[in-house]
Amino acid sequence: MGGATLCSVAAAMAAVLLLMAGGATAAPATCPATPPDTGATLQVSHAFGPCSPLGTESASPSWAGFLADQASRDASRLLYLDSLAVRGRAYAPIASGRGLLQTPTYVVRARLGTPPQPLLLAVDTSNDAAAPNPACPTAQAAPSPLYNKACGFSLTYADSSLQAALSQDSLAVANDVVKSYTFGCLQRAIGTAAPPQGLLGLGRGPLSFLSQSKDMYESTFSYCLPSFKSLNFSGTLRLGRKGQPQRIKTTPLLANPHRSSLYYVNMTGIRVGKTVVRIPPAALAFDPATGAGTVLDSGTMFTRLVAPAYAAVRDEIRHRVRAPVSSLGGFDTCFNTTGVKWPAVTLLFDGMQVTLPEENVVIRSTYGTTSCLAMAAAPDGVNTVLNVIASMQQQNHRVLFDVPNGRVGFAREQCTTA
Repeated sequence: MGGATLCSVAAAMAAVLLLMAGGATAAPATCPATPPDTGATLQVSHAFGPCSPLGTESASPSWAGFLADQASRDASRLLYLDSLAVRGRAYAPIASGRGLLQTPTYVVRARLGTPPQPLLLAVDTSNDAAAPNPACPTAQAAPSPLYNKACGFSLTYADSSLQAALSQDSLAVANDVVKSYTFGCLQRAIGTAAPPQGLLGLGRGPLSFLSQSKDMYESTFSYCLPSFKSLNFSGTLRLGRKGQPQRIKTTPLLANPHRSSLYYVNMTGIRVGKTVVRIPPAALAFDPATGAGTVLDSGTMFTRLVAPAYAAVRDEIRHRVRAPVSSLGGFDTCFNTTGVKWPAVTLLFDGMQVTLPEENVVIRSTYGTTSCLAMAAAPDGVNTVLNVIASMQQQNHRVLFDVPNGRVGFAREQCTTA
């Protein structure tokens, strides 16, 4: 890809690239050694776990503080996803800087540049951003071979102003190398909100990792996401068709020409216990014109449902538990008694149903005295049209994204270590 082509891509995608301000950070010294990446399988770690590779600064001081912090991040993430869903037709994905620069939920290891330098990339299924480069031209590092200052762009985030350019170099993941990989290169950041790590965009846009590695991985991947309580890189991101589960429940991917990157599926209902909750059909209906429907997203931590759908699920759970209800950290269905018997929650899709174990539905306090429904409605004042099936509800499942065959699959797989 020559300089002129890079510049045209930069002009079309001015705000799509998430940029990196620094390289990988070591986990606390008391944490166990991380297993190696092998073949086309990358180990996955939760960014907010007790042994987060981002360091201890990412941890909240208390369980309630963690819930409040993550609920705030999810609210911002929902704004971003909603803005993507309702955009008009475009030839290249465009997204606001506010949405792109959210702290990631899960990270994988990669190596970028010549010579390769280690970095941590956020796994984001709803983003097309090319991987960032921590070794862009500075006083300490030589420029990448095709780096071109003329392909620059700028964006803002909170109190920060960022300037960047596109470049190319080799990106290594596990034992594979994607050559001539196009990525964003941070040149200048003014303010305090620049992100600490980069992004592995697994959306379907022209500069996503999925598209740039199409010949190698055939636009197919799966992951098993560990709990945020996991001590290490115990989850895995598996790239390509090799090694994917052969027997797996699947549902069709839905096509939204206005935002082709989002992984839409048709969720037809939600069952609490043996009762199919009465959700207005319009709350679940897929509508490409408005962006309404249901998406799977790895960057949101707790599932968010449009208000009528959430209210129906919440009220049925409260009815079944029959205990005094409290709220905590942005969650409105908590119980301050031990021994609460939570009903099973089953997500119903076309051709597939996924019954969630209690660990995917309930979040408990450190001492187990308080438990909360790990779902929420859209934030107040947000005119959202999306139901987002988030990472906590996907944890300890092998989730398959088979783009060529237009399907998403779920199979139970335990990948959380103590």
